Amino acid sequence: MRTLIVVLLSCLSSLALAGVKIENWVAPSGARVYFVETRVLPILDVQIDFAAGGAFVPAAKAGLAGLTRGLLEAGAGELDEERIAGRLVDIAARIGGGADSDRASLSLRTLSASKQREAALDLMRTVLSAPTFPQSVLEREKARSIASIREAETRPDAIAGKRFAAAIYPDHPYGISPTVESVSAITREDLVAFHRQHYGAKGAIVSIIGDVSRAEAEAIAQRLTEALPPGGGALVPPPVTKPQRATIKVDHPAAQSHVHVGLPAISRGDPDYFPLLVGNYTLGGGGFVSRLMKEVREKRGYAYSVYSYFAPRKLEGPFEIGLQTRRDQVQDALKVVDEVLTEFMARGPTVKELAAAKKNMVDGLALRMDSNAKLLGYLSAIGFYGLPLTYLDEFPAKVNAVTVEQVKAAFARHVKAENLVTVVVAAD
Repeated sequence: MRTLIVVLLSCLSSLALAGVKIENWVAPSGARVYFVETRVLPILDVQIDFAAGGAFVPAAKAGLAGLTRGLLEAGAGELDEERIAGRLVDIAARIGGGADSDRASLSLRTLSASKQREAALDLMRTVLSAPTFPQSVLEREKARSIASIREAETRPDAIAGKRFAAAIYPDHPYGISPTVESVSAITREDLVAFHRQHYGAKGAIVSIIGDVSRAEAEAIAQRLTEALPPGGGALVPPPVTKPQRATIKVDHPAAQSHVHVGLPAISRGDPDYFPLLVGNYTLGGGGFVSRLMKEVREKRGYAYSVYSYFAPRKLEGPFEIGLQTRRDQVQDALKVVDEVLTEFMARGPTVKELAAAKKNMVDGLALRMDSNAKLLGYLSAIGFYGLPLTYLDEFPAKVNAVTVEQVKAAFARHVKAENLVTVVVAAD
């Protein structure tokens, strides 16, 4: 058995290293389809994405996107949630997915054998196209959500995350978080209307990977989307306005201060994506080899962990530097963070640092796509964000082509000091 597992993992790694052939077409329903055929395992993975995230919900109903997605499996057609769960167990299938700021997704993993596959696809189609949104389940999930919000309002990490999002995205849906009031105001009619408007066939992105042919994949995509509402075309959140530089301090009795520094920075399709990705590895994304970790933790002991990252979205997603430190040394820690960022912005990574970042990213690519599930994540991102079909094949070359000057120029364009916002929770 162990030998078989090793062989299968080796085959998957070879697939990743050899490149991935992505096929793309538009189904008769209007859905866009992205397909990778792989016969290594007798498994089929499917994911359908919609522009149905939190950015498309008014502030007064914040939480609606998550509840709509979460209740898809709570009842559909003539099935209640127990019967849906029971059928998944009977056919050894799994439904997953979720919702974020930009999109909502429903995924399915099933055996590719005809009997199990057909039953799983029938269930997925029903869940997608005929959710019943039972009132009793809605009330239960609203109560859970409200309890979670109230609990989060006591934790400094959760408070910091919400205040940071609101501060860098003033008057924008990306900065809005669900509240007790907004969740309480959501009705079943809201869920029905949101599903009808945002879960339409024309806006669906269908990602398929696994043990099926192109002809079978075409039939699967059409079957899953033909009964969806007809709308749901390409939707984009409202434009992002950059914030003005500010420091926001929030009282809290915690012994550790929670610090976030950042701004809206980059959309997923921006040509500066690779220079920022490679450059950030040196700044704060490379763990113990990053400059922030060396200066803030190793040399001065101000924090156990400090990091930076870019999180591209449909529009400008955040650039963030984060850390926790003792209340009495917040200003000292922030001074070091500012010095490290300023120095990096001025000079960029060294030649040695740039080479190390490239090696880590290129060498680690195979491990980041060594399973169907991981490939499905890339496939759905390529479809939803309109990335080139050759994105995975070109990744190593794009990374290796980045220069120090490109890193400096990209940071100068996207990380402007006049727009940086600092949020400190548990501040003196």
